[in-house]
Amino acid sequence: MDTKSYKTISANKKTVKKNWMLIDAENEILGRLASKVAFILRGKHKPYFTPHVDCGDNVIVINAEKVKLTGNKLTNKKYISHSGYPGGQKIRTIEDVLNKKPIQVIEHAVKGMLPKNRLGSAIYRNLHVFTGPDHPHEAQQPDKINLNSIK
Repeated sequence: MDTKSYKTISANKKTVKKNWMLIDAENEILGRLASKVAFILRGKHKPYFTPHVDCGDNVIVINAEKVKLTGNKLTNKKYISHSGYPGGQKIRTIEDVLNKKPIQVIEHAVKGMLPKNRLGSAIYRNLHVFTGPDHPHEAQQPDKINLNSIK
């Protein structure tokens, strides 16, 4: 039997190296895009993934208005919100939201796939969604990612 000692590597705030990733949402299906973005934001693609540490990358999503939905979701899927007051329920279809605020559709889908705690809130701040092909993060030199390369 081999007597070598192996140590489990646990990442922390100082040892994590955060990169910038660029994802083009054009002709991508919303749910599949959101799950892969959440996967990268969480850091699960890294060999030193640690569940209680923000070890994910910063993600920039462009062309948010060109995301696709399958089936009849464009007309049947509804976003329901409530103000807390009587009669304060608002129901909007995803088509209306996509026309007015396409950024909100991707942000809502990704946020639902992140942990519901302080760590999830911190990870969510690493997501930057923009309409159109331009974004103000050129100085960070983001790496363009092909979503098909992510498992």
